[in-house]
Amino acid sequence: MEEVFKYIIGLGAAVMMPVIFTILGLCIGIKLGDALKSGLKVGVGFVGLSIVTALLTTTLGPALDGVVDIYDLQLHVFDMGWPAAAAVAYNTAVGAFIIPVCLGVNLLMLFTRTTRTVNIDLWNYWHFAFIGAVVYFASGSLATGFFGAIVCYIITLVIADMTASKFQKFYKGMEGISIPQPFCAGFAPFAWAISKGLDKIPGMNRLEIDAEGLKKKFGLLGEPLFLGVVVGVGIGCLTCRTWGEIVDKIPYILGLGIKMGAVMELIPRITVLFIEGLKPISDATRSLIARKFKGAEGLSIGMSPALVIGHPTTLVVSLLLIPVTLLLAVVLPGNQFLPLASLAGMFYVFPLVLPFTKGNVVKTFIVGFVVMVIALYSVTALASWFSLAARDVYAATGDSAVAIPEGFEGGSLDFAGSPMAWVVFQFTHNMGYIGVGLISLFTVAMMVWNRFAIANTKKAPETEEVEAA
Repeated sequence: MEEVFKYIIGLGAAVMMPVIFTILGLCIGIKLGDALKSGLKVGVGFVGLSIVTALLTTTLGPALDGVVDIYDLQLHVFDMGWPAAAAVAYNTAVGAFIIPVCLGVNLLMLFTRTTRTVNIDLWNYWHFAFIGAVVYFASGSLATGFFGAIVCYIITLVIADMTASKFQKFYKGMEGISIPQPFCAGFAPFAWAISKGLDKIPGMNRLEIDAEGLKKKFGLLGEPLFLGVVVGVGIGCLTCRTWGEIVDKIPYILGLGIKMGAVMELIPRITVLFIEGLKPISDATRSLIARKFKGAEGLSIGMSPALVIGHPTTLVVSLLLIPVTLLLAVVLPGNQFLPLASLAGMFYVFPLVLPFTKGNVVKTFIVGFVVMVIALYSVTALASWFSLAARDVYAATGDSAVAIPEGFEGGSLDFAGSPMAWVVFQFTHNMGYIGVGLISLFTVAMMVWNRFAIANTKKAPETEEVEAA
């Protein structure tokens, strides 16, 4: 069974997801042609997104390597990117069984009414497997590894429920959808707290500028496409030591700018494919559940955050944070991680942040600044354990994605940079039995609280109907 799951997962998202969603579509009553079309669009969306993010990393990678050399930056945690994190996640005993285990937990929570999210974002289950794998290698206990993964999964489902209403109101066409991805979910509490704090600052309401407002106010200068070109050109200039070298490298610098602009323009277009592929599956799943299960009204279908990473505010703020994050990596005391390959993951910070900031560029940037500081320290803190797991997987599989260069430790912004990963690891490993007990109590408390919240949500429409009558 373990080998079967490893083989399926080893196909990669571009192949695995079309197969899964085609089969899922058939199981929920969609015609073969429509199910296959939806599955293929999801697969094409993954391919397109992979190509665009690869363009970002391959374009920025050499440029940032040049900046590192020029300024002699000494940071010892090598950025492995999300492929390494996913490989570590799925090539372990935890990863091999993470999908059936988490699906079982999801069903149990649905039956006990402690969640109303049906999580079919199967590819991103690697995030839960990742924290489980790191805990497993650090503690030497497979049971503790699964415990860490399951705790992370439960907390993520509850946060998905808590944010579902705001998410659906903010993003157009996302009715009945929630985002149960722990990397995104981990930043939602910060978005809520920081937004509340910023609202209390006098004059902050004058800075209510969303991406569309930015375009209206600054015209071309506010377009993500143009900002991409500007940031790309700026980074290109930083790779030069003298003004004369800048003049000599004008074709390279302009090319870097155009490629960055292309990334900003293409991502929203590609996310349309995800929406076209996943929406029919989401709608059919919700309809089937509503027909078959009493009291299933109000359930959300858990989907990939890739659906909404093309939002203009996400693009603008992610782009502005790339140079800021690089600067933070250099100046923050104690940080050892320089994000390069992981910069493509920047877009995934914001899907659950924007509903709290209401798309405000200034607020979203401030939230992003804070969470990037947290993310850099989180990656640094988990680097030694990430490296232990990666080296074990490399020895077993020979997968070059997890090969850490000599003299470095490995890290990745993707989920290793999430505060949720850091918290779950600290409680399940570093704090021993006391930590396991505390995080167990916290998780159960969240489930109980969510059950009451779900019950109150169901009572509210009934009360409204009585009053209306």
